[in-house]
Amino acid sequence: MVTLQIRFIAMNKTNGYTINVHGRLMSFDTPVVMGILNCTPDSFFAGSRKQTESEIAGRANQIISEGGGIIDVGAFSTRPGADEVSEEEEMRRLRFALPIVRREQPDAVVSVDTYRPNVAKMVVEEYGADIINDVSEGGITGIVDKPLEEKYVVDGDDKFKDYPAIFRMMGHLKVPYILMSVQGNMRDMVMGFSREIQQLRDLGVKDIILDPGYGFGKTIEENFAILREQEKLQVFGMPILAGLSRKRLIWKFLGITADEALNGTTVVDTIALMNGADILRVHDVKEAVQAVKIITNY
Repeated sequence: MVTLQIRFIAMNKTNGYTINVHGRLMSFDTPVVMGILNCTPDSFFAGSRKQTESEIAGRANQIISEGGGIIDVGAFSTRPGADEVSEEEEMRRLRFALPIVRREQPDAVVSVDTYRPNVAKMVVEEYGADIINDVSEGGITGIVDKPLEEKYVVDGDDKFKDYPAIFRMMGHLKVPYILMSVQGNMRDMVMGFSREIQQLRDLGVKDIILDPGYGFGKTIEENFAILREQEKLQVFGMPILAGLSRKRLIWKFLGITADEALNGTTVVDTIALMNGADILRVHDVKEAVQAVKIITNY
């Protein structure tokens, strides 16, 4: 088993962005690589699909051994055209995968990719998930290009009953939250983030990571336009996550396949780093870590 090597800083150090991970401050003075672990049969990149115990264990160890700082576990593909997965099935997959990840890498920072409040509650309370990675922008959408139809009731203060259910759940769970935008231009993205961040603050959510949502609700041209302007999101004073790995905006633009998109991914990840990304969410951890090392010494 490869042991985790991630930099946690003393509580009194304030240089750069930090998030509170169950009482420890995780620093983004150097950008962090988040490795993708999909316990799904249908994620868009076949190489990321891990369903057996040995596959999940191997992938968790690979992410850490190659220099990853966060393991992002997903149980519901959000690619265009993906099949719906019930809440019960999403929970079943996570109940299988998370104990394996925790056994192999007990000190790893683990995020869970879900937009469902009940799933978020389960993974935090039962398995100690450190971060919730929500791709729905607070329930605007679930699967890419499909409206989110599920309705949720979250117990709590009626004062905030009109706020998104996932936001209200995060107010209860008190763990870092990745807020992703499905907006197609920077102006609408900034306006949406401004409103949503205030709602999360009202609910007591302290640690927020912003994700421009590359590949979600955007054309190829819109994705590249947002990438060029990404550094404008630094106005919020929060870490920025860039999830570009092997996405359609790369392989479709280049006329190749997702399997052939590693080089293109490294290029756009490098652009994202130069434009202020603090976290790279990737399939290919080693290559992303190398990009971070070069950029931080540039």
